[in-house]
Formats: sequence, structure tokens, C-alpha cells
Amino acid sequence: MISESMWRDLVARRAEEPQAALACLRSRQRRPLMTDGRMFIVAADHTARGMLGVPGEPFAMADRRRMLEALAVALSVEGVDGVLASADVAEDLALLGLLDNQLVFGTMNRGGIAGAQWELDDRMTAYSATTLHSNGLDGGKVLLRLADNDAGTALTIERCAQAVDECAALNLPIMVEPLPYTVDTSSGKARLLDDDDALLRAVAIGAALGGTSTATWLKVPASRDPKRMLATTTLPALILGGTPGADPEAAYASWERAMEVPNVRGLVVGRSLLFPADGDVEGAVRRAARIVRPVAH
Repeated sequence: MISESMWRDLVARRAEEPQAALACLRSRQRRPLMTDGRMFIVAADHTARGMLGVPGEPFAMADRRRMLEALAVALSVEGVDGVLASADVAEDLALLGLLDNQLVFGTMNRGGIAGAQWELDDRMTAYSATTLHSNGLDGGKVLLRLADNDAGTALTIERCAQAVDECAALNLPIMVEPLPYTVDTSSGKARLLDDDDALLRAVAIGAALGGTSTATWLKVPASRDPKRMLATTTLPALILGGTPGADPEAAYASWERAMEVPNVRGLVVGRSLLFPADGDVEGAVRRAARIVRPVAH
């Protein structure tokens, strides 16, 4: 969907009209956050913390044109409400004219570089609440990885709580993505825990960040028992897609099951839809859209 002339124009404008990206982002046609109680957001913030691959293709997302083409397809599908991105991706999409009547959420803490020894000391290196507001975005997102055996977690909790307060003060919704982690004592690498009890505990901590929860949305895995996981809070939640697996049908089934929980309001999915194993981006996105809004589809 991105022709050679469009691509060359995009690259040229980045060099010759650097402020045009912000002008396009700020002046785009806006829409309400919620129209029918559901929300379907496509995630494209992975590259900002050095996560470039999908299974079988370790550098798939390092091809910016390919990623933008996949996002162009995804955003054209009825039922998609917007995108979650870092500033460089959001501004590319704005320059391409793809963000009119789309929600745009900006990722905030991307300093926990994938695979780094300091991965869980996840600092705010992307959007701040101030730049989200001044650049015309609709909300923010923080990743909160909690590891009892890594002291860097404490600073991340504090920074995420501050982001929650700053977004709330500007009336900007903020997605909080709480995940249980541990640090492997032999390798020093951070590892996601596949433990429903630990996930429930992480959700409880994430829901309580800051001096008010009025702006907070939770972004959580589907888990084996989403009803139990979300019984700990009344806050609205969006189900995340996670790492693409070998069995996409299992992923779709888990999202569908999670949508039955009352405070689950939709999906935030990225790599599973933008880089599906069969290459059919539109088909994958349409399938997810039917899960979010089964009556409309």
C-alpha cells in the first residue's frame, strides 16, 4: 500500500520538513476514546526497546517500510480503533495520512532494552505525559515488569506511578501493562513468569499505581483464567497479544475467552497481526476485530 513515490516522499520530508510530522499529528481528525464500549488497538512500539523480531524472522520489524505497510493494512480494517506507537512510528503514520479518526497512544518507558542487564530498570525514554498532550495524542502506555529478585523493579514502579499521575492530571488515559518477571541467577537475563498467581499479583499492583486510578486502563495477557486474574480490580482492561506463537488458533481462542470478562473492553495486539505466519495481515486483523465486536461483524 506504500508506493515507491510515497516512500521516497516520506523519507524526503523527514529530512527537509522535519516539523511536518508533528503538524500532521496535531491537526489530524480526532475521534472520541470510546464509541461503543469496545476498543481495538494495533501495537507498534516494540522497536523502541530493541525488539525487532518475530518467530522465524529476527529482524522483521527492522524493515520500516514493511512494518508501515502492515500498519496501513491494519488501520484500514473496519473495527480497528487506532495504534500504540513510539514517536518515530506515529509520526511516519501521520505523514502518510493514516491517522485521521484513529486513536493514537504513545509508548512511554522504552529504556528497558530487550536482553539488557538493566532490562527491568525500565526508564521513560519515549513519550512523556507532556509530549503526549502537546503533540495531540490520545493517551499513553507504560510497561511494568515486576521481579522480586531485581532491585531495578523498584525504580520502574516509581516511574510508572509518576506517569500515571501525570497522565491523569492532563486527563489522558494511560495503559498500564503489569507482568510478573524473574531474573535468572545464572544468566542475569529477565524472564517472563508463566504463573497465574504471579500475574494476578502483578495486576493488583499495576491497578493501584499513582494517586488516582481514574485514567488507568490495564493491558494484560489473556491468561488461563482471565476472570480470576481481573477479579482483583474494577478497572477497564485490554487484552494484549504477546509473542506470536506456533498456534494462532489458540491465541484467538484465548482472546475470545477473555472478552467474556465484564471489565475486558478489547484488544491491543501487534506482532501477531502485523506479521502473521501466513502473511495475511488483513485476514488476521479482521479475525481479531470480530472477536472484539462479534455483533458488528
